Amino acid sequence: MTQMRAALTDRAYAAGWRLVRGLPERTARRAFDFGGDWAARRANRAAHHGAGPNQLRRNLARVLAVDPLAVPDELIHASMRSYARYWREAFRLPTLDHAALADSPLMPPPDGLEHLDEALAQGRGVVFVLPHSGNWDMAGVWLVQHYGGLTTVAERLQPESLFERFVAYRESLGFEVFPLTGGEQPPFRQLAQRLRDNKVVCLMGERDLTGKGVPVEFFGERTWMPAGAAKLAIETGAALMPVHAWFTVDEQGREGWGLKTEAPLDVSAGVAAATQQLANRFAANIAEHPADWHMLQPLWERDLSAQRLERIAAAQAVRGDERSAGDAVS
Repeated sequence: MTQMRAALTDRAYAAGWRLVRGLPERTARRAFDFGGDWAARRANRAAHHGAGPNQLRRNLARVLAVDPLAVPDELIHASMRSYARYWREAFRLPTLDHAALADSPLMPPPDGLEHLDEALAQGRGVVFVLPHSGNWDMAGVWLVQHYGGLTTVAERLQPESLFERFVAYRESLGFEVFPLTGGEQPPFRQLAQRLRDNKVVCLMGERDLTGKGVPVEFFGERTWMPAGAAKLAIETGAALMPVHAWFTVDEQGREGWGLKTEAPLDVSAGVAAATQQLANRFAANIAEHPADWHMLQPLWERDLSAQRLERIAAAQAVRGDERSAGDAVS
C-alpha cells in the first residue's frame, strides 16, 4: 500500500467513526444497506458479463461446493448486506450502551455457554477461536459485559495511525489488545500469562497473516491457518473452543446477533491436528450461515498469487528450521 493510499484509508475510517455514529439508526441502516446492495449488483453484473467472479463469489463457491458462477446472486446480495452491516455496527458500537446491548433479547446468551463455565471452573483459561463471521466485536462485548473481559491481538495495520484507531476502538469495547507484531514483547507470552490467570483469550482463526500457519484442508482445499491458538492451549492447558457469530433479523425487522460456543477440542495429538479440528468446525458453522462469513480476500492456495506463495514457502521453511532447532534442544 502506498503512503498516499494508506493515509486516505486512515482518513476514511476516521470519518466513518466520526460521522456514522452521529446518524439516526434508521438513516445509517438505509445508507449501509444501499451500499451493500450497490456492491452486490456490481459484483453480480461483472460475474455474468465477462469480468468473471470476484473473490467473495469464489470463496462462497467452496462453501456451497459449486462452480463460482453457480453461487446464487441472492447469496452475494445477502453477503454484501451482511458485510455492510458489520461496518455500520463497528462505526456505531463505541457510543452505544454496551450493558443494554448485552442484556437485550436480540442478543440472547450463546448456545453452549455451559462449555465456557465448565472450562473456567477448571482454572486454566479459555482460548476462543472464531472466523470472520457476523459481528465478532459484538460477541466480545457480550463476553466483556457478562464475564469481565477478554484479551486479543491486533494486526499492525499501516499507517500506524490506522492501527492505533483500531486498537482504541477495541479498547473502548473493554478488550485488552496486544499488537501481533512490533510490541514490547511477542504476544504469545502475554496471552499465555492471561490464560494461566484463568482469563479468556479470543483469536480470529481462519486466515494466516504470517505465512507460518498450519496447512489444513478447508472445504476440501488446501490453505493455512494460524497455529497460535492450538499452541497456547497445549502450552498452558487452556480449553481450545471454537466460537461462531452470525446476524439475525426477527419478524419485525429488528436486528439481532447469534452466538455459540462449542465443547473444547482434543489437543493431545498436537498443533497440526488441533488446527485441522478448528478448520472442520469453522467449515460446519460457516456452511450454516454462509452470508455472514466476511471473507472477501484470497484464502486458498489455488487463489494466491505467485509472490504470496513464495513468501509462504519462505516462512514455512523458517518455521521448519525453528521446529527442528527446538527438537534438537528439547
